Amino acid sequence: MADGLRERKKQETRIALSWAAVRLTVEHGLANVRIEDIAAEAGVSLRTFRNYFSSKAEAIAAREVDRSLRIAEELRARPADEPLWTAIRMSAESQFALGVEGHGGEQPPDERWLAGIRLMMTEPSLQGEMARAHAAASEEYAAAIADRTGTQGLYPRLVAEVVGAARTAASAEWLRADPPRPIAEILREVLDLISAGLPEPGHN
Repeated sequence: MADGLRERKKQETRIALSWAAVRLTVEHGLANVRIEDIAAEAGVSLRTFRNYFSSKAEAIAAREVDRSLRIAEELRARPADEPLWTAIRMSAESQFALGVEGHGGEQPPDERWLAGIRLMMTEPSLQGEMARAHAAASEEYAAAIADRTGTQGLYPRLVAEVVGAARTAASAEWLRADPPRPIAEILREVLDLISAGLPEPGHN
């Protein structure tokens, strides 16, 4: 029980640091945020920050890494007789429905927050960390899909890449949508299109 409590506390600290990094970067810009600021915002020491992350960008990207792990865990936990794409959809939606702190996934994002996220995502250092996060996510998805389907090789990896592409497309649409749209709504639309075989619009 002590080990479980310790791990939960570590995860809470990791989440707090990542949210602090996102909040401060959205409000002030990545170049204007120091790791000391992030640690202070999260209520921990600079040493604690360095125990978890090597950079501001890694702290920000941790949100994607953690969400991917939770989606994979949820996928493994779904009923065994549930169709694969239904299980994938339910797993992904369960993690995107909450959205981000103060910006629920079922509600359109605040425009100032969205503008800050757009600017944040232009940072080269963050783009590199996000690419690493997406690669790690693909590995997690592939392993979960392999476990669920009892398959190896191409199939689980292909499905994992499709899931990753769905998340990427949904996030990109969320960033550019005018007027803003809820991320959960966009993700459902993306997964519906994939489940239907990506029919060409206007051709039934």
